[in-house]
Amino acid sequence: MKMWSLTYILSQVFTIINYALLGVTYYAKDRKKILIISFLSIIATAISYILLDAWTGVAMCVVALIRNIIFYIDEKKNGKRETINKKDIVILIILYSVTIISTVFTYDGFLSLLSVFATSTYTFSVWQKKTKVYKLLGIPVGILWILYNIYVKSIFGIILEAILLVCSISGYLLERKKQKDNV
Repeated sequence: MKMWSLTYILSQVFTIINYALLGVTYYAKDRKKILIISFLSIIATAISYILLDAWTGVAMCVVALIRNIIFYIDEKKNGKRETINKKDIVILIILYSVTIISTVFTYDGFLSLLSVFATSTYTFSVWQKKTKVYKLLGIPVGILWILYNIYVKSIFGIILEAILLVCSISGYLLERKKQKDNV
């Protein structure tokens, strides 16, 4: 695909939509809001990766959508919990199994695994019951997505993921400051 074709430009528009939504999640105050906003950003990401022929990234978007639906339904049904139970562990194992299976079908070299590592780390971060963990793990997730966007040649993905990385660091530092102020 040519870098300035209509398909490429459309992929970058969806990339911008994704990162605008995802940036908001690092300032959200509760897990349910993070999941809802993230759901919309994942759809934009999937469209972008389809346009870029980045199929491992598309597969990770499908995993992410399944993950967010499961987590959202669980929180809506069982309420907000601060502890992790056996059911949560089973859900995490199932999600990682789906990740591995989908990777087998879309593997396109070692660098395509960057999206798998990013998705797996992000899944763990939202699986946790604390937004502080989500915000902290947003840092390595951001680095992995920057590297994946370099691999799939998404210019706005690289630029906006770098900005999102700053948001993640900022959100994490604000969370830490808030906790220190409450002590």
